[in-house]
Amino acid sequence: MEPENYTQLSEFLLLGFSEQAEAQPLIFGLFLSMYLVPVLENLLIILAIVSDPHLQTPMYFFLANLSFVVICSTSTTIPEMLVNKQTQSKAITYAGCITQMYFLLLFSGLDSFLLTVMAYDQYVAICHPLHYILIMNHWLCRLLVWHA
Repeated sequence: MEPENYTQLSEFLLLGFSEQAEAQPLIFGLFLSMYLVPVLENLLIILAIVSDPHLQTPMYFFLANLSFVVICSTSTTIPEMLVNKQTQSKAITYAGCITQMYFLLLFSGLDSFLLTVMAYDQYVAICHPLHYILIMNHWLCRLLVWHA
């Protein structure tokens, strides 16, 4: 009878882009800007849509939700990378990895769904312009986003 290996996996080791110490601040700054720029841009989009009454249409409602989902999807992986760069840790737990993958897939699916709903909104606006307000009312928009 051959012995079997019953070692349980508790964490993964992440391989970095560069092991050189002088490149670490540059990589950290690059990833920090890759995180802050989209978050700030999408926050400004949401703020503009919420604050301007002229932008209270279904397309902008979906755009605000899409911006929120982009903020959430960006926040699933990059902050963990930044923490790992600062603490010089290369490990991520198995549960942390599974959690990140779950939320990354969830927000990617929401992105796809919202883009599909936005395409339907444009279809209704182009093909049924006189019935647009009746078809794409606030109740339907909230229902579509809620079911996402």
